[in-house]
Amino acid sequence: MHGGAECESRGTRSCADCGASIHPGAGAAIELADVRPIFARGAGGRKATRSVKGIDGASEHASSRRRRGRDSNSGVIGRIIGFFGRNVCARTVRRTGGDRVNPRIKTTVVGSYPVPSWLVGNTSRLVLRDAVMSVLKTQELAGLDLISDGELMRFDPSHPETNGMIDYFVSQMEGIRKHFSLSDFDRFRADRASGFRLLTAGMVVERIGEGTLNLPRDHEFSRVLTKSPLKFTCTGPHMLARLLTNCFYKETAELAMAIAEILRRQLELIEADTVQLDEASIVGFPQDAPWAAEAINHALGGILNEKAVHICFGNYGGQPMLRGFWRDLIPFLNSLKTDHLVLEFARRGYEELSAFSELDPKIGLGIGVIDIKDNEVESRELIASRIEKIAKTIGVERLRYVHPDCGFWMLQRSVVDRKMRALVEGRDLFEGRE
Repeated sequence: MHGGAECESRGTRSCADCGASIHPGAGAAIELADVRPIFARGAGGRKATRSVKGIDGASEHASSRRRRGRDSNSGVIGRIIGFFGRNVCARTVRRTGGDRVNPRIKTTVVGSYPVPSWLVGNTSRLVLRDAVMSVLKTQELAGLDLISDGELMRFDPSHPETNGMIDYFVSQMEGIRKHFSLSDFDRFRADRASGFRLLTAGMVVERIGEGTLNLPRDHEFSRVLTKSPLKFTCTGPHMLARLLTNCFYKETAELAMAIAEILRRQLELIEADTVQLDEASIVGFPQDAPWAAEAINHALGGILNEKAVHICFGNYGGQPMLRGFWRDLIPFLNSLKTDHLVLEFARRGYEELSAFSELDPKIGLGIGVIDIKDNEVESRELIASRIEKIAKTIGVERLRYVHPDCGFWMLQRSVVDRKMRALVEGRDLFEGRE
């Protein structure tokens, strides 16, 4: 773990010129940044006083100080040290991925948050607004770098046991039937792809259309409630296609592409800082990889800013729903046109991390360090140690985000809030920000 909690430590001091937190490996930059101001002030280098009259009306005192700075050895030394200090600092910031505002490794959530109790009995727009604002503010207070609306826009009081990950989308699309006969049920049960679901999410009986689905409206509802960087989440085309019973299209791949086209048209109108596609079925069906990647990439093509894809092993009743191995998905992951991945690891352990050495280096990684299937709140030391292990295995430069394994919606709010604070504190401990 990167230590050094004191403000004077190398890991936490700020570069005088860059204003950015410096990684512990930037010792040379820190030393030069410490020395340069002393030379500059003492030798009359770049700290010379300027007159408010401008260049033409500069005071004689300021001009003479600048002349002395240029003519003296100490002034030259000051400028040389300042030059190297600034350049070393800039190279260090670029190398470690830091910048003037944001942390080098960012903290975020995957998406969902437990439904506030008062929303269950009253889902009016005003009450929903209060609930979303509460979720956003809770994440801000926890110190997260990238927050979400908790996916509360999808909440259906008729089905409080779900978070609307599937039903919210398919119930509003045209061409999908939601009322089933006994023969429909038998047909669905014969399709083993959906596994844990007792009922199909819907039956595709004609060409699908967007219907009343309005994702840009959902985003705008939350966007005006916070000034923090905001993530918008959307269930991906492969998962939606896999959980529907296809009675119209020749192949499931064709259905997935039709869904991707609908999602793309809507995502093109969303100006979120990050848009994340959630794909929680591909792990169990790696044979779908070629057509799944094509559909996912088509949807990703409509995203305006940062693109992310979340992949996990499912979470229903606090249990994983699918089995598989990350190594089997590396070719699929390499084919995705995404900026970073959002992956489940905390629950499974980190033994499979080495497989990601074969991942395209252009694709950043978000790795789960919070177990959402366990009520125990991780300590900041545990989280920092997990980040340390990840950094040593894949290289700290590949690690863009740390986050929970999956959505928080099945846990209690009191547990979730403490887990989010621990996530930020663990990241800060690892980076020596204390």
